[in-house]
Amino acid sequence: MRNTINIKPDKDIFGRNLYSAKFVEDIDIKEKNILDIGCGYGWFELYAVDMGCKKIIGIEISSKDLVTAKNSINNSNVDFIVADALKLPFDDGVFDTVVSWEVLEHLPKDTEIVFFKEVRRVLKDNGVFYFSTPSNALLAKIGDPAWWLQGHRHYKVGSLSEIIKKSGLSVERLEIRGGIWEIIGMLNLYIAKWGFKRDIFLKNKFKILQNEEFKKHGFTNIFMRLKKGA
Repeated sequence: MRNTINIKPDKDIFGRNLYSAKFVEDIDIKEKNILDIGCGYGWFELYAVDMGCKKIIGIEISSKDLVTAKNSINNSNVDFIVADALKLPFDDGVFDTVVSWEVLEHLPKDTEIVFFKEVRRVLKDNGVFYFSTPSNALLAKIGDPAWWLQGHRHYKVGSLSEIIKKSGLSVERLEIRGGIWEIIGMLNLYIAKWGFKRDIFLKNKFKILQNEEFKKHGFTNIFMRLKKGA
């Protein structure tokens, strides 16, 4: 993930990131071996360590995407490696928990089932996979600059569930969260980061608004907990 404004991983997460972290049940973190696919700057690694994980490995597709995480986090329970989400360099059944936040939509088109099958392969029996991805709701797409500019994929729950079923995983929990303030926050991020090379405007205000918004049912982001059967 390109770090144009020298952001560091921060425990003070809010909005979608905070909801993502809390969406993961404590029992799936404490004393567990965890894989974070698309770890970015490493914010979830900080959270997992605080929650008592046994080990967490964060992966990104290139070494440059891991510079910030590697330079910012030095903990014996955390490793960062370069790896392809569609061909994970791990043995079968080695992780208790896998997480992946807002990554699925960035993978090559029509590779979703390959991704889910790889996650299933590296999970232990009864292991769990938590992930989020943009919802196909009309307002969620209209409010996403990447949808306009790059054809950023958004998913319908039904079609996504069918792919998951074919991969051999089962949906244990489903939530759709995020709304207008999530959309405005993303626009704020785009403008602040790319236009002004700075962190978002009115950050403290957005923390309050987005935290409250993610407490209720929404329309911008799909969150799922999947399970691998024994």
